[in-house]
Amino acid sequence: MRLPDLEAWAIFAKVAERGSFARAAEDIQLSKPTVSKAVSRLEQALGVALFNRNSRQMSLTETGRGLLGHASRILAEAEAAETQARGGTLAPSGLIRVAAPMTFGVRHLSPLLPDFLRQYPEIDITMDYSDALVDLVAGGYDVALRIASLADSALRARRLCNVRLVLVASPGYVAQAGHPDDPRALEGHRSFVYTNTTAPGMIRLHERASGREYVLSQTARLRSDNAEAFLPALEAGLGFGLFPEFMVWEGLKSGRITRLLPQWEAAPVALYLVTPASTLRPIRVTTFIDYLTRAFGHAPWGHEEGAPMPGAA
Repeated sequence: MRLPDLEAWAIFAKVAERGSFARAAEDIQLSKPTVSKAVSRLEQALGVALFNRNSRQMSLTETGRGLLGHASRILAEAEAAETQARGGTLAPSGLIRVAAPMTFGVRHLSPLLPDFLRQYPEIDITMDYSDALVDLVAGGYDVALRIASLADSALRARRLCNVRLVLVASPGYVAQAGHPDDPRALEGHRSFVYTNTTAPGMIRLHERASGREYVLSQTARLRSDNAEAFLPALEAGLGFGLFPEFMVWEGLKSGRITRLLPQWEAAPVALYLVTPASTLRPIRVTTFIDYLTRAFGHAPWGHEEGAPMPGAA
């Protein structure tokens, strides 16, 4: 039985990571012809092209994108094995690919990156900000942050902190529509519907004192797969919506928006750090995971974990 060409697989992963044969060759200290020949050798063995390339640009083929996750794991596990064999003495270096939700990533992850990059000058990071649920393995990601009630999967997930969901509107909207004391009073009111859920427009609430539950059916004024898109219309008094607290905390604190039904709650979700299933990781990825765990061990937005929010009864 012929053994897999592990060197060619690792070189393929590095070329895809760096986006060029020349940059990959420089990183792994091989000549560009050697790197090119390794990829061609792998393509010939597989019988398919992994890259579309011409004299000016290069991109992964559909097959290449599908195989990149496997190649990235081969490279990562080899790097992790070598680091472990050397007693972890190598300085963290190389590229980390990270996926994160759009608004949370820009507001709360991006501000952490300068300090991390200063501490680890040999590490580079590629950030993909999107509310879409990306495939970590197929996409070649090392780490993802997800805000959800996380379903079981083959991925490894570490819960970092709770993310409360709050029902809010502007003071102007409340003055016009009235301040409801029961979810039924909101039926038929115009609202903002976040579509990136399993049941868009359905908000399950429970009353803290009695434990009663109510499913509020929203009437959409605006729909979007990114809740931040609602904020201007929310503050303009054009409807109400359910938002993660990290997105509306400052508005609640300043009084630009107000909490509705403070005696009722939606089930909280959580911020998770998600990685591929393998426990063998390059030291750069382990270092970044440890950094994020410290940074988000408690909700860093506006209050201490467990403290009442503005407008809470």
